[in-house]
Parts: sequence; structure tokens; C-alpha cells
Amino acid sequence: MRNWIGRLFRKSPFDELLPHAKKVQECAWMFRKAIDCFLKQDCEEFDILRKEVIRLESEADAIKRNIRGHLPKGVMMVVEKFQFFMFLREQDKVLDSVQDTLQWLSFREEMTIEPEIAERLLKMVDVTVGAIETLVPMCDAARDYFRSPSNEGRQVVKDRIRELRRKEHAADQLEFNLKRRVFDLNLDSTTTFYSIRLFETVAEITDHAENAADMMRAMISR
Repeated sequence: MRNWIGRLFRKSPFDELLPHAKKVQECAWMFRKAIDCFLKQDCEEFDILRKEVIRLESEADAIKRNIRGHLPKGVMMVVEKFQFFMFLREQDKVLDSVQDTLQWLSFREEMTIEPEIAERLLKMVDVTVGAIETLVPMCDAARDYFRSPSNEGRQVVKDRIRELRRKEHAADQLEFNLKRRVFDLNLDSTTTFYSIRLFETVAEITDHAENAADMMRAMISR
């Protein structure tokens, strides 16, 4: 039945999810460079990298609009349209949270971060980027599965979902430990607030990635 419905599309909407995921991944790599630049303090390229993230986010938005604008109306899909659009929304919100994080950093570009905190933050960012990178193989596996459904193909998608969830959980643990350490250091109130909010904006990135994974799990469960 799924194969027959899938043939109603000349091009499956899942084909377009992969380019969007790749653009999100590209943005994540630029995000990692920007964070590293910020933490070095003597890096003059932070604003350039931040603007590059904005450019990539704009390109991803164009892909998203194309997906929404060219989805055939009145044609049955292999999944609920609501679930499909919710997945796209959450994958796109990964980029919004990346932008929010870099914008927050730009408010205090001269801020000095404790070396220990900087090291832990960079580790959290690495885990976050790893979670984002999982979106690409997950979308790729989902595209293959919906083209030709099989138990093996479904298992591959589920494995990618589990991998992303593990990374999101690891990021949550790092966020918790960072917050606790900031309070232990007894910093001034402004620095403490700024740091806590920074950790939360980074954590929101993986939250949206996990939300996308949850929607993918719902789509393949039919």
C-alpha cells in the first residue's frame, strides 16, 4: 500500500528533507567555529561567522518554503501531513536556536569566561553538533525507508533516532553540570545570569533536534 501511494509522487517530499538537513548541518559546523572563536577572545572573525550562520539559515528557510509550497494538495501522503510539517518545523528551529545562541554571545563579546567553564562549554557544543549531524543520516534513512518500506529500513531509522536521543541526553547532563559549576564559582550576578542563559540556549538546539527525532519516530510507526 505504501509503495502504491508513494508512486503518486513524482518526487517524494522526503527527498527535500535531506537538503534541508544538510544545510542545518553546515550551519552547525559554522556554529562550532564561532563558539571556538568567541572562547579564544582574540579571534576577530566571530561576527563574520555569525553573519555566515544567518546566511545559511536564510538558505535553509528557502528550502523549507519550497517544500511547503510544492507539496501537492489533495494527494494522500505516506505519513500525516501534520507530522511531516512538525518534523520540518523542529528541524528548522535548530537553526533558530543556533542564531539565538550566537546573538546572545554577541551582547558581551569582551566577556572573559573561566577556562574551566570554557572547556566544558566547548564539550557541550561538540555534543550538540554531533546531535545535529545525526539529522542527515536519519533523513537519508527515512527517505530510503519510505521509498521501499522494510523492517530493516525501519530499524535503521530507529537506530539513528536513538543515537540522536543519546546525544541530547548527554548535552542535558553537560548543561546541568555547567550550571552547578557556575554557582559553585560564586561569580557576580550579571556573569552568572549571562552564563546560565547561554547554557540554556545551547541546550535548546538539541531539544529541537530531539523533537524532530520524536516526529520521525511517529511517522515511521504507522
